[in-house]
This record gives sequence, structure tokens and C-alpha cells, in this order.
Amino acid sequence: MAFAAFGAFWGVWGAAVPRVQRQAGLDDGRLGFALLFVGAGALPSMLLMGRALDRWGPRVAGAAIAALGCAGAGMVLTAVNLATLCAGLTVVGATSGAADVAMNAVAGRAERAAGRPVITRAHGVFSGLVVLASLATGAVASLPVAVPFAAVAAVSLAAGAALATALGDGSAGQAREHAAEVDPAPLGRGGLGPFVLIGTLGALGFAAENAHESWSAVFAHDELHSGAGLSAVAPAVFAGAVAITRFAIGGLGAAHARAVLLGGTTAAAAGTALIAAAPTLLVAGAGLAVAAAGTAVLFPTLLGIVSRDVEEYRRGRATSVVSTVSYLGFLLGPVYVGLWADAVGLRGAMLAIAALAAALLVLTPALLRMSGLGHRAAR
Repeated sequence: MAFAAFGAFWGVWGAAVPRVQRQAGLDDGRLGFALLFVGAGALPSMLLMGRALDRWGPRVAGAAIAALGCAGAGMVLTAVNLATLCAGLTVVGATSGAADVAMNAVAGRAERAAGRPVITRAHGVFSGLVVLASLATGAVASLPVAVPFAAVAAVSLAAGAALATALGDGSAGQAREHAAEVDPAPLGRGGLGPFVLIGTLGALGFAAENAHESWSAVFAHDELHSGAGLSAVAPAVFAGAVAITRFAIGGLGAAHARAVLLGGTTAAAAGTALIAAAPTLLVAGAGLAVAAAGTAVLFPTLLGIVSRDVEEYRRGRATSVVSTVSYLGFLLGPVYVGLWADAVGLRGAMLAIAALAAALLVLTPALLRMSGLGHRAAR
């Protein structure tokens, strides 16, 4: 339910951006500036949520999910100029970052408790709801833009309440006592290092993923000369392939984690190279689907490795470190493509994305070994 609410919010937002832009009276440049405030709000809240989870227990996740829906509704109701939109997006970013860490920590907790895969399929629910909510928002475009955000707020409140009820108090108090007795360091003997290394792998994967999400329509329009309608299909192909892959691969257990990571990076590199060389939109679409399938499994699998190898009393902080470092790649991926596109064109920029995936392929075994995490998957 948490991942569904999270996906519904971002699906509605993605489809509603042009209408919010018109409501606030902004040109493209000022809209781009305003969007920076999403990341500005998200990064600090991601780190703080980790500590909140470890201190007060997993029920905090329910409050974070509920807060995101309310923040979105408040943002769209008050966004009438640049200042109010920036303020609203800062709050949206803060609640989104907190909800992201919270629901991933809870999913990791569930996966470890159940002894079977949970995280990847939960991310599949997120991806599927992004697509469905985006299409639904387009279908009700004749209604005020606040209507779909109000619907998501209601869904988020229901999901938050259900999550808080289901999780209960957990064992937060006992976990804190255990942490004080056995582990006075902030994150154990290895400190932040192991989680930063895993987050670095996540950052490379997210950079490639968001680069495709942000630039696939532009590539189709500028390089393959497709119309605006056909160009818009490219991000939908990517999102759909991500969702399908996460559901299809989600049942693989810990023993296959390293193989999934290496296979995913290989597919991401090969698919992106095919896009760079594509003579037609059909070929580019095939390459985009392959690249999407590759990137789809990377971050959930990395989270699964961390969830199995971290103690419960520091799960929140570990998840927040991995998520925050990974999110930096998400923010910088489109910028990376833009710089390469200015230098060598969009086809050259696609090859630069393929190089990111190739670097991830090379670095994955080394950084996993250095982190000391994932040893169960390796065995």
C-alpha cells in the first residue's frame, strides 16, 4: 500500500506538471529552477528519517506516507507564483524523501522477517502505479488539477493509517537498548563506509535510469524525428518495462543477487548502446525496453543485500545512507546527459550512459567485496 501510494503521487505529479506550471505562471527556465527544490527538501529529510525510524520504530513510516499526500495537495492549492511553488516543492521533496527511506526500510524489514523476496516486487508496484496514475490524470484533464492530488492524498492517508496499524510499536525500545549495549558507534564497526559503497552503486544505476526517463522523449524527437505524440511513448515504454521486469524478477532470492546485478548492468549497457545506434523509433524502443529491464533490478537488489545484512536497530540509518547517496545519482543523471549532449550530441550522450552502466558492471563485484555486505548472497 505504501509503494502504491508513493507511485500514485509521482504518477499524478508527472502528468500534472504542465498544468501546475501554467497555474503558477512560470516559463520553462523558472520551472526548472523550482524543480531543484524537490531535491533540496529530499536530501536532508532522507538522512533524518533513518534516525527517526531507529529511534521511534517502523510506525513512523505510516506518518511519512500520509504526509506526502497531504503535502502534494497543499502544494497544488498554493502554487500561484514562483515563490509559493518553490516552498510547496520543498515540502513535497522533504516528505517524499522521508517516505522513500521509510517504506524501503519497512520493506527490508519485511523481507528479512519473511525470508523471501519483497523489495523488488514492492518497487514493481511503485512503477506500475506511476504509469496508471499518470494515465488516469490525463484522462481527467478536464477537472481542476487539485482533484487528482486530493485523490492521492486520500489514498496516502489510508495507506499511512493501515501501515501504522499493521506495524505497531515494533521493537524500537528493545532495539535501542541493544544498540547501546553492543554498538556505540553510529553504524557499527564499519561506520558509514559499507553503506556509502552500496549507495555509490545505487547512484550509478539511478543516474542511468533517470537519464533515460528524462531524455528518451527528447532523443526520439530530435534524433529520430518522431512527432510529439510518438515521442511521448518513449518514457511510457521505459516505465512499463521497469514495472514488468520488477514483477518478473522479484521472486529471485538472495542467492541470485550478484547475478541479477551483473545481468542488469549488462542489459542496461547493451540496451543503451542499441539506442545510440538506432536508425528507427522501433529499434530505439527495443533498446529502451532492454535498458529499462536492466536498470529496473539494480536499486531494489542493492537494498535487498543491505536489508539482509544489517541489524534491525540500525536498519533506518543504513537505508537512509544508501538511499541518499543513490538519490544523488538520480538528480545528476539528466544533467550528465545534458553536458554530454552539448559536447557530442544526443547519440554520443547515449554512449556516455552506456559507459556508466559498463562502469557499474566493473565496480559491482569490487565494491560489494569492499563493503563486506552481500556475503550471504555470494555464498
